[in-house]
Amino acid sequence: MVEARTAREPAYGGIAKTLHWLILVLLIAQYTVAWTMPDIGRDTQPETLINLHMSFGITVIIVAFLRVVWRLAYPVPLIRDNVPLWQHRIARLSHALLYLLLFVLPLLGWLAASFRGWTITVFGLITLPHLAGASPALAGRTGDIHTLVSYLLLGLVGLHVLAALYHHFWLRDRVLSRMLPGNR
Repeated sequence: MVEARTAREPAYGGIAKTLHWLILVLLIAQYTVAWTMPDIGRDTQPETLINLHMSFGITVIIVAFLRVVWRLAYPVPLIRDNVPLWQHRIARLSHALLYLLLFVLPLLGWLAASFRGWTITVFGLITLPHLAGASPALAGRTGDIHTLVSYLLLGLVGLHVLAALYHHFWLRDRVLSRMLPGNR
């Protein structure tokens, strides 16, 4: 009986899957650039890698916004078979935190850049306004918070992946397969 109910659970649509995996690709690119760009100090200028990092950050905000809008318009119910209530609550909380951090982290980076007086030009196309006036003291603090939150996001993504693998290999339900390309 459980398999029959689980088998009818709908998969995510193509747009939801595309936005989900695009966020992952952007985060991989973002963290790769972050770990290879120069350390940011008092006299650092936003050259190639730093500007690329900021451009990816703005792109993450846009794609995450589209993902949230799409998810609200086209919700897919969670699989409830054999999953305790506390796991549903943790799943909802962790998804909410993931989305929150996908917005907060780039905004903190943008704010830190604004405090440094940097101009952010997204992929050389669109110049963003400063979120605040220059403040070297706040730039460093905001940058430190940005770094701390980036590790928090990385940890949450790791937990998200582990939860998906737990569902796939331990519970043998469709939580992971519903988000994989080609599955319906």
